[in-house]
Amino acid sequence: MAPLLKARILWLVFYDTCVVMMILTQNARVSRMLDEIDSRLLAAVQANAQITAQELGDLLRLSASQAARRRARLEAEGLITGYAARLSPAKLGLTVQAFVQVQMAAHSPEAARDFLRLIATLPEVVACWTLTGEADYLLRVWCADLPALNELIHQRLLPNPAVARVQSQIVMAQPKADAGLPV
Repeated sequence: MAPLLKARILWLVFYDTCVVMMILTQNARVSRMLDEIDSRLLAAVQANAQITAQELGDLLRLSASQAARRRARLEAEGLITGYAARLSPAKLGLTVQAFVQVQMAAHSPEAARDFLRLIATLPEVVACWTLTGEADYLLRVWCADLPALNELIHQRLLPNPAVARVQSQIVMAQPKADAGLPV
């Protein structure tokens, strides 16, 4: 192996190791900085994003201003990344929830970018994950009915040249609703 190439490879390994260590150190620093009050605050905000500073203070046994400062610090540190409303799918006419596994025909960066651009245009796709194993992507979708799910799969996903195969699982019931993260 050429000495220049070998040096480049060693540099990349060293650099990657440093990046991983930096991330681990930052994560450890964040978890050390969270005390029990921060954890309770995060749990309360996950349960009710509209909780007022006064209500938060009462719950945490702090003044409203102390609770507001803690919340602002957790927002600034990136632990709280935003707030969202949970909508009723049924009241919006969305009666079919499904998970769709997508296996790609090509694994080039261009194919992945094209596929992700397509996914970004599909409002029915509410979440997308990359996976290990046979499927490359897992999509969580909400559709009005089974014909709408069929149309999504056969008219939008499968025609994409990078998609080799699609497999869907229709949700029959959701005994546990989407929950907050364990804090």
